[in-house]
Amino acid sequence: MRYCFIFIAFVSLLCSCGGTQPVEHTDVLVRVKEKNLEREEIETQIPHGVSSADSLLLAESLVKRWVKDALIYDVALRNLEGKERKAVDKLVEEYRHSLIRYRYQEQLIKERLSSELQESDKMKYYEENKNKFILDKALIKGLFLKIPVDAPGIADVKKWYKSTSEASLENIEKYCLQNATIYDYFYDKWVDFDQVMGNIPIRLTNEDAFLKANKHIEVSDSLYCYLLNIKEFLPKGDVAPFEYASPQIIEMMINLRKVDFLKEFEEELYNDAVRSGDVKFQTEP
Repeated sequence: MRYCFIFIAFVSLLCSCGGTQPVEHTDVLVRVKEKNLEREEIETQIPHGVSSADSLLLAESLVKRWVKDALIYDVALRNLEGKERKAVDKLVEEYRHSLIRYRYQEQLIKERLSSELQESDKMKYYEENKNKFILDKALIKGLFLKIPVDAPGIADVKKWYKSTSEASLENIEKYCLQNATIYDYFYDKWVDFDQVMGNIPIRLTNEDAFLKANKHIEVSDSLYCYLLNIKEFLPKGDVAPFEYASPQIIEMMINLRKVDFLKEFEEELYNDAVRSGDVKFQTEP
């Protein structure tokens, strides 16, 4: 009954549309022995945009699953015999040790190796390994606007968006601050073509042919006008430009260097610990 009461309280919190902040004790939804399930743990597992009814069903399922798991754990803890209990504790400690070691090594690799990579080293690796950076999707540079069809002055925007002049871009920026639902300026960087097209209600059968034939794209539906100016494009199968491939280059170069780096780090750590006396070898009497 206590579980049901707390869950109902949680449901009311999910459904509330404002009001005062909940008092501290409402953060605990349900308690099993000494273990508490807090409201935040459930809220973070419920996707945004889910209806209230679906949210309640999902929340109820999550809470119930947590309660069952906590009860089974409690029974197992009380009934696991000495030798088995010690074996489990040992495995838990070994896993904890490995996890902490792994997380620290990954952090160390990113901090040390990333900072040591020079731009010239990355460019050299890129030039020597261009076959590793073939695009699996088309890229574009340009400008994308999504504007309500009843917004004022759309005729002017349809002239401005085709130009890259400073005056046109300034007019577009001022206009979009007041009227646009989406204003995406990417003349200065490569972006995924399909990511941009995901905002436009048209279906393409031949992406390459479309890109070659269309520089200015204007589409409207009952709600919005969609405007896309493609300044440059790279088709699928081309070599990715250096600036776009840069994160992948860094990752690949770090992976190549990290084995040697970790060996050197471990050896240095070992030698320092022995010299400082943190490691003491017991000798036979």
